[in-house]
Amino acid sequence: MEKLRQTLKVRKERAILVAAVLRKEFTGPHSHSDGDDLIELTALAESAGAVVVDRFQQKIRTINPTTYIGKGKADQLAKRVKRFKADVIIFDNDLSPAQIRELEEIIHIKVLDRSELILDIFATRAKTKQAQLQVELAQLEYTYPRLTGMWSHLDSVAGAGGATTAGVVGAIGTRGPGEQQLEIDRRLVSKRIRDLKRELANIDNRRIREIDARKGMFKICIVGYTNAGKSTLLNALTNAGVLVEDRLFATLDTRTRKWMPAKGVEVLISDTVGFVKNLPHQLVASFKATLEETVNADLLLHIIDASNPDVLRQIESVDNVLVEIGCGKKPILKVLNKVDLVRKIGDLEMLQTLFPDAVSVSAKSGLGLEHLSADVSAKYRGDEILLRVCSSQADGRMQSFLRAHGTIIKEQYLDSSVLIDARLGRNQLPGLQRLHPENLEILQN
Repeated sequence: MEKLRQTLKVRKERAILVAAVLRKEFTGPHSHSDGDDLIELTALAESAGAVVVDRFQQKIRTINPTTYIGKGKADQLAKRVKRFKADVIIFDNDLSPAQIRELEEIIHIKVLDRSELILDIFATRAKTKQAQLQVELAQLEYTYPRLTGMWSHLDSVAGAGGATTAGVVGAIGTRGPGEQQLEIDRRLVSKRIRDLKRELANIDNRRIREIDARKGMFKICIVGYTNAGKSTLLNALTNAGVLVEDRLFATLDTRTRKWMPAKGVEVLISDTVGFVKNLPHQLVASFKATLEETVNADLLLHIIDASNPDVLRQIESVDNVLVEIGCGKKPILKVLNKVDLVRKIGDLEMLQTLFPDAVSVSAKSGLGLEHLSADVSAKYRGDEILLRVCSSQADGRMQSFLRAHGTIIKEQYLDSSVLIDARLGRNQLPGLQRLHPENLEILQN
């Protein structure tokens, strides 16, 4: 059995996909018809490089603690493995080490769960040093608690005592190579985890310093489900030149660019790693530094693939991750992307009804981007206030700020000073106050 799990990679392997769904999950607001639950797993498997040869969906009343799907269904899977000459079984569920081991004993090929598959995809996408370290940390933290159950060379804990009572319980002097190997593996993994966290902490500190240096800028972060069009939108708005591919998790690294959605409005906009339903919490923890852009943003653009049949569940998944990383109460502007690909106009109208403040766009064709720019500019400015400022006529910075960020209504020159009435977005008021005007009076909120 050890040979089955020499690698968790699935590139070029023939895969059978399995979705075991509790019956009660089919009665909720996002219930699906048979087979729909394997659409995303198919895309994930193909993104990892596997060739999907069969799909197997099972409705279950309860989770079987031994095999998750039950012994009978596991035997059925074993027959399908032979029929389709499969190399790997991929579950759309998270399995325990014991369940994986039992299934591999019955099916006789490698069994992976959803988290392992996503970790493998991230490993193939990681290009920068930071992303590679983050993925390795997530993989090790996923593997560490599973060492005992996943690797057959750790099973021999009885040691030299054999079948004797003392040997079975691992009495003094009877500890075998399996138990020793387990302890060695745990020490090695634990040490590597500590080393990775230390190295990532240094990178985190540099990133935090970069973020702190941008405190005077209005920061926008693009979030959304993987393959919703986040990188395409960033390119369309800023000519960023970010890699765009029609596959899940095409990019893992954050890219930040300047963007001017309107005259006098300059912001920083960042792209982030895509989310997915049931994103392994090890990845969320490991990519904390990458997601720091999201945590420190003034505004989040939630990009939604309006053409995806599973769009409501994708929105829910993104919202859940945002809550998990502490961004649940951030200002969010929903952006319905790929509206030109929606087949039924009723589907788009339904989304527009559910999210009346959302902006409908096509990042690829440019449709609706001017409306997005206008909405972002409004968020940037906040509610307008009417104010009166008195400053020295020689203070060009004050007058330039008001002309760039607000609307001047009246100017009155008095000796060496100037009195200006202007409308200004509430969010720009702190920037004006930092220029230390001689006198600033808010006339109307």
